[in-house]
Parts: sequence; C-alpha cells; structure tokens
Amino acid sequence: MAIHKDLLGGPPPTRLPDDPEPRELLANGTAPTDVAAKYPASSLAWAQLADEAFENGRVIESYAYARTGYHRGLDALRRAGWKGHGPVPWDHEPNRGFLRALHALARAAQSIGEQEEYERCSTFLRDSSPAAAETLG
Repeated sequence: MAIHKDLLGGPPPTRLPDDPEPRELLANGTAPTDVAAKYPASSLAWAQLADEAFENGRVIESYAYARTGYHRGLDALRRAGWKGHGPVPWDHEPNRGFLRALHALARAAQSIGEQEEYERCSTFLRDSSPAAAETLG
C-alpha cells in the first residue's frame, strides 16, 4: 500500500464519509424541505434549499439555508479530521454539499451587501477546492 504525502507539508485532503440516502432522495425528486427534515445534518439538502430560495428571489432565506448547510458541513469536516484548513476535494461527491453551501453563503452575502462575509466565504471556497470554485462560479 502506497502512502501519499503532500510534499509541501500541507494537511491531507478531507473526504467526508458517504451518506447516500439524502443524495438519492434529492435525485429522485423528494422535496429538499422533506430531506432536510429527515436528514438535518445533510449539507446537500440545505444547499439545495439555498439554491432554490435564491433562484426565487428569497435571498434572506437562501442566506439562512446556506449558513445552516455550511455549519452542518463544518461539523462533519471536523468529525472527519479536518483541522480548519486544507483541501476539501470537489471530486469526492460527499464533499459537494458543504462546498455548495459555502458557495451559496458567499452568493447570498454578496447579494445583501455583506462584503466581508462574501470575501471570506469566496476565499475559503477557493482555498478548499479550486475545482468547486470554478464549477460553481
């Protein structure tokens, strides 16, 4: 078994454990409110709620949903060994809920003129996953 070490001395990528049930329910058309109620720790459900609210002009709701998904994701990252910095790869599907919530929080913060929060979240997203920042815009 090969052990891969970051030659720059940075922390290893954090890969959240897979929790397929919320993802499958959402993919099969279950309402995100129902998924969030059943799986409140699912950042993906909160991120989807944030996206839907934003698309429908409900920016404050989007902000609240995104913040919930962001904090639930931080909790999950810490449980997975994350120490507050380091890569959170977009290509690992279980990480996408957190990364989407972080993006949604930045977007909503910018929309309400909370520039410092927008910049903090945007930087955090780019630092955690350049691929997510590029994919999500």
